[in-house]
Amino acid sequence: MANSYLEANMTGNTASTRMTFSCWIKINKVDEDGRIFGAQANACHAYFNGDGRLNIDFAAKDSGSVSAKLLTSRKFRDTSAWYHIVFALDTTLGTADDRIKLWVNGVQETAFDTRTNPGQNDTYAYGQSGYYNVGARSSNTGSAGHYFEGYISHAAYVDGSALAPTVFGETDSTSGIWKFKSPSGVTWGNNGFHLKFE
Repeated sequence: MANSYLEANMTGNTASTRMTFSCWIKINKVDEDGRIFGAQANACHAYFNGDGRLNIDFAAKDSGSVSAKLLTSRKFRDTSAWYHIVFALDTTLGTADDRIKLWVNGVQETAFDTRTNPGQNDTYAYGQSGYYNVGARSSNTGSAGHYFEGYISHAAYVDGSALAPTVFGETDSTSGIWKFKSPSGVTWGNNGFHLKFE
């Protein structure tokens, strides 16, 4: 439904340098910018542009302005398909391109129209005190907007660890299709969650 979303007011993140978000989505509309995940105003957003390119934005801690960003070259326009999206942040890594990673259906995205890497050991605003939404943009006042037009399943947020997509999915040995795998052995951190939406 167009105005459906979940919201939580969280406090005290595990780390401001590492996180992972994973979810399965099916889009109903290509020409919209509804948020898949939105963390406290501009802290972190995952959404599609109107033309179907996928955006991942992070705002620096205490600044409120986007300072790290991925914008895919590839356009996601198939309204009949399920996409598994995983993005992970780890600013402690020495190689700049390793600090933000994005996978779709288990395959790492490497072609970006925009790529702005965080500096080593930069800290980010997600996970601090504030509102967090799945399916909408969040704000510091708890008001939502930019609702996601589509379906979301198995949304997972890991606070304090950067994980690979194989924690949440695997290739079916018979069909070769990427499929859901129940995450196990995950240290979720202070604010982590796994919302099955079953």
